[in-house]
Parts: sequence; C-alpha cells; structure tokens
Amino acid sequence: MSAVADRFDLTGKTAVVTGASSGLGITFAEALAAAGANVVLAARRVEKLQEVADAITAAGGSVAVQGCDVTDEAQVSALVAAAVERFGGLDVMVANAGLVPEAAAVPEKLPAELFRQSVDINLTGTFLTAQAAARHMLASGGGSIIMLASVAGLAGHFNIPAAYATSKAATVHLAKYLALHWADRGVRVNAIGPGWFPSEMTNMVLEIPPFKQRIEDQTAMHRLGDPDELVGALLLLASDAGSYITGQTLMVDGGMSASIGASPYPAELYAMGEQFMPHGLGERIRPAG
Repeated sequence: MSAVADRFDLTGKTAVVTGASSGLGITFAEALAAAGANVVLAARRVEKLQEVADAITAAGGSVAVQGCDVTDEAQVSALVAAAVERFGGLDVMVANAGLVPEAAAVPEKLPAELFRQSVDINLTGTFLTAQAAARHMLASGGGSIIMLASVAGLAGHFNIPAAYATSKAATVHLAKYLALHWADRGVRVNAIGPGWFPSEMTNMVLEIPPFKQRIEDQTAMHRLGDPDELVGALLLLASDAGSYITGQTLMVDGGMSASIGASPYPAELYAMGEQFMPHGLGERIRPAG
C-alpha cells in the first residue's frame, strides 16, 4: 500500500453508521468496511440491517448490528457501549439517520407536530449521536464525528421541506460548534452536505420527471449524484488524511451550491404537491378572489 493510500486506511478502527438500513447509510457502511474498519450498523429496522451486514460479511468485512432510535438518548448511549464492547473502541461516528416526515407540505400548513418530528430526528438525533460518541472519544484520546447536512441547509430552496432544511442548516452550525469545543481533546467534527442522490428518501420525488429535470437544471454538472461519489468525502473525514479538518461542511452536490438564487417553481410541480399531500397540506394559501 502506498504512503498516500495509507492515510485513508481504517484497518483496526471501529466505525458506527446510523441510518444504515437503507440509502446512503448502506454506501457509507460498505465503504468504511472496505477501508478496513470494523463497522457497527444502527437503525430502527434491524431486519434490514442484517441484510446489509450479510453483504459486508460476504465481502470479507467485520460487522455488527445494533437496533437504535437516534431520538432516544438511552438507545444512542447503548449503541456506543455496544460498539466499544464488541470491537474495543470507537474511532468514527457517522450520524447519518434522517427522515423527511413533512414530505411536500407547504410551510403555511405544516403541522407543528411534523415540524417537531423532523427536527427531533434530523437535528436532536444527530446531536445525541455526536454527544454519545464524543463522550467515549474525548476520554480515549480522539476520533472523528461525521454528520449529514444537505445542500438544502445552505440557502432557501423553493418547495424543499421547511423543517428538514432548517434542521440541516442547524447541522452545519452544530458541526462548527462541537468542533470548537472538542478539538483540544482530539475529536474532529465535520459534516458532509450531499446534493441530490437517489435513495429511499428521495426516489419518490426524483421519479417525477419535471422535478428531476429541475434538479438537474439547478446543478452545475446537470445530473444527479451517484452514491459512490460520496465515498471520497467520507473517507477523507474519517481517516488520518483529514487530520487537520474540523468544523467544516464538505459539499458534494455537483456544484448546486455554487450558484446564486433559486429559479421559480413551476405551476405543474405546485399542482403535483397539492395532489400528493392529504388534507390540503400541499395547497398554498392564496388571496381570495
């Protein structure tokens, strides 16, 4: 192995990936295992995790499974304890778990409960995951925490769920804040900010041709990302190759965030949102008459 490749090598390290039962979480878990790490897969759907674990084992990786709801502080603490007990330590935490419970609800009709649910999963869950990992890492001499932000958290976007976008904007700030507090004890905290990638969470809207075309038109590379294109950023932040990087959000978005401004949202897509959301939650309030 070359000296450059050595910097990205995770052999003997232990990594935890939350939200590892589907989508980008699977990509992250497989990449970390391929780089040599022992990987602990975490999610609420344990049966799905086992399928991922079987694939990693078949490829020669070292893996364990732990059910975890990231909004439950006790379960997150138990996840870290299980990783340490199974593999002897924790070096990398990927706080990937996330959902978009509000779907296409327009902001003026977004129920408070759905807003709270989105923030609880995407922001509070991310914080609890980072906090639990840091408690071990700070005591053991260091580690890398990687959180999932989003291009949606950098600026306003037409008809991107408001609570989800807000939680991702807060994640960008949270990475800075926690990095500042923990850097003196060897813990790095960064975020990856994906643009649009096919996943279980995005496939439904990306299957709508005008929506997919809109995303491609707003992206400098004029295409969606391939999940494997996130692996470079992941391994950089997880490994010694990124040893002087902390408090950053690394955007992997095909250049979407390089542009200024958001193009108008077409009437056709507004109409689709109105049809999709129940109880009129997707129908914008307009002046009477």
